[in-house]
Amino acid sequence: MKLYEISQNYLSALEFFGDVDNDMSLDTALDTFEAIEGDFEQKVISVAAYAKQLDAEADAIKAAMERMEKRRKAIEHRADYLKDYTKVCMGQMGKTKIACPWFAVSIQKNPPSVTVYDEAALPFEYVAEVTTTKVDKAAIKAALSAGVAVSGAKLSNGTRLVIK
Repeated sequence: MKLYEISQNYLSALEFFGDVDNDMSLDTALDTFEAIEGDFEQKVISVAAYAKQLDAEADAIKAAMERMEKRRKAIEHRADYLKDYTKVCMGQMGKTKIACPWFAVSIQKNPPSVTVYDEAALPFEYVAEVTTTKVDKAAIKAALSAGVAVSGAKLSNGTRLVIK
């Protein structure tokens, strides 16, 4: 039975036993509620255990992704180093192209690129000003906790499920 179905059964039993026209005994009602509550608690425990398992799996995937990211960066760094090394050696030998059956290696000129060495000296039409704002939630929380009214902000408490 699903967790929401157990909850619905509990609510239905409350409605049924709360009806004054119902002639069920108190013992029967209490036994029914205990059974439903026991099922509910066991189901909550099962769902929470599965959630913890999924959290652990997500953590393992995250750790594997971090390892793979480090490995990817190391491989890219090694490939860049080998390309630079090959370019320097080819330049020293005066070679600009070497071909083989699988690929060709050549030294080519790059397209022109801009190097800015002094931003302050640039004419204003070539500079775009970018402004960003960031809300300091820690300062707002401290002010609101101290009783200071901050327009546009309020303290709010939510709830969360904790599985330890």
